[in-house]
Amino acid sequence: MTPTPAICDTPAGGHAPQPGGAPSRIERAWEVLDGVLDPEVPAVSVRDLGIVRDVRLAGESLDVVLTPTYSGCPATEVIEHDVLAAIEAAGLGPAYVTLQRAPAWTTDWITEQGRARLLAYGIAPPGPLPPGTEVPLRFMPRANAVAPALACPRCGSLQTERLSAFGSTACKALYRCLACREPFEHFKPL
Repeated sequence: MTPTPAICDTPAGGHAPQPGGAPSRIERAWEVLDGVLDPEVPAVSVRDLGIVRDVRLAGESLDVVLTPTYSGCPATEVIEHDVLAAIEAAGLGPAYVTLQRAPAWTTDWITEQGRARLLAYGIAPPGPLPPGTEVPLRFMPRANAVAPALACPRCGSLQTERLSAFGSTACKALYRCLACREPFEHFKPL
């Protein structure tokens, strides 16, 4: 019987070691996934982004459950490939990926380590959303929309301005610090 994972509101992976202290195949897979970097933001792992929702045994195979950051994310196929390649390279295969689109990914699933890595990389991480808040991903900026004041990831100044509602990807916006004059991206809260 294949275990059915519970849908959780934080990234999974807190599995207890097997008796005798040897890590299970699932635990080793979680460790391997810590090394799979997001192709669009290579400073953070797919696990730290919170898109790896579960790893479970399905017969002799590992089923890695991913929730893309948004339905049309162009990196999804690359992430699937990189996840499977890493699992196979670690000798943990066979494996396959299941895409789970509900519940939709939220920036609240980014780990604290992931937020710190985004900041160190020069991307302002999103803050947590209040419970029950819905934030639509807008592909067209609203007229007269006021951008939130963000701290510059380089100097910490709150004197920043949004240059564009979109950065290098649809889930990021482009800002500039008025103090240090450096541009930076901001992960939009979802």
